[in-house]
Amino acid sequence: MSDVMTTRQPNAFGRLYQGLTTINFVGRRKVWFTASLIVIVIGLCSLGVRGFNLGIDFKGGSSWEVLAPHSSVSAMTTAVQNAGLPQPTVTKLGSSTYQVTADINSLSQSAQAALTTKVVDAMATTAGVNPIQVSTASVGPTWGGQVTSRALEALLVFFVAVVAYISFRFEPKMALAAFVAMVHDLLVTVGVYSLFGFQITPDTVIAILTILGYSLYDTVVVFDRVRDNTGGVLKSNQMTYSDMVNLSMNQTLARSINTSLVAILPVLSILVVGAYILGATTLQNYGLALFVGLMSGAYSSIFIASPLLAGLKEREPRFTDLALRVAQKGESHIFSAREAAMLSSEGSQRIAGASARRPDGSVIAPRPRKQKRR
Repeated sequence: MSDVMTTRQPNAFGRLYQGLTTINFVGRRKVWFTASLIVIVIGLCSLGVRGFNLGIDFKGGSSWEVLAPHSSVSAMTTAVQNAGLPQPTVTKLGSSTYQVTADINSLSQSAQAALTTKVVDAMATTAGVNPIQVSTASVGPTWGGQVTSRALEALLVFFVAVVAYISFRFEPKMALAAFVAMVHDLLVTVGVYSLFGFQITPDTVIAILTILGYSLYDTVVVFDRVRDNTGGVLKSNQMTYSDMVNLSMNQTLARSINTSLVAILPVLSILVVGAYILGATTLQNYGLALFVGLMSGAYSSIFIASPLLAGLKEREPRFTDLALRVAQKGESHIFSAREAAMLSSEGSQRIAGASARRPDGSVIAPRPRKQKRR
């Protein structure tokens, strides 16, 4: 029997949760940025051509809803058009609820009341229910404008507060990177809503503010580790700032994935089970915005914010000089958490006789100590 014991290497999941991954996030930032840019441009093009499908809370108008298990969008559209409703928008909410919206604020009060009665009767007949089962709602254009203005104000205040906090808590360049990541999430979310014609309601605005908070949380977790490593392993002069950011992201990757999954899975269950299976249509707009935004936020925290921060910091003279020194030594590579722990414990010099291993198993030779001149 051989005396040599074979060490079993952990699989991909084991390496992830032990902090042993060595993914080059910063080195591939052009790929991440290009993918995001393509998605954002497609969304903006859709926004320019199709615009938003604004709910009546924003644009004003009237809406009618009815539970009609045996109807269809085309049948409901034909019914309300025959009732005299101009340019109706018919949406199927959940499994069997239909919503009809239209702007009739230009009509007189008596004309609006008469048209509303006709629409209610038409929808009830199509659904095969009593007219009292058709719910109605009406919003004036002034109220819709106020809601839009307040939503934009809330978003602006949130951005200003975030930039101020991160600038004070960390540094301005981290605040800029976090701000760009949040704008990325906002553009992706509104682009998806425009592209697929999802209706924007006040619930959507609340959801967007919520997902920006989740995205910011993930980003701050990584930035906090970056700050710790800046005062630790970076002082070893054996890794560049980009190497250190890669290390920080690999160290927090499992936590970021777990945090995102914990947030996304309940939202997905609410969206699928609550809105589509059980027909709780009030959850649809909120759940949909949360799901799209959380997916985008998880992506931006990993692939946008930190690589952008590395690009901004590498332009500083001290980190430019550090990159040149590391390049001259030829030791730059993607460090794992285990190697970083060795560097941190050894300080700026390696302990005599000690050695660390790269991810491919090759040995990093210990650096000889410098002799003091007398």
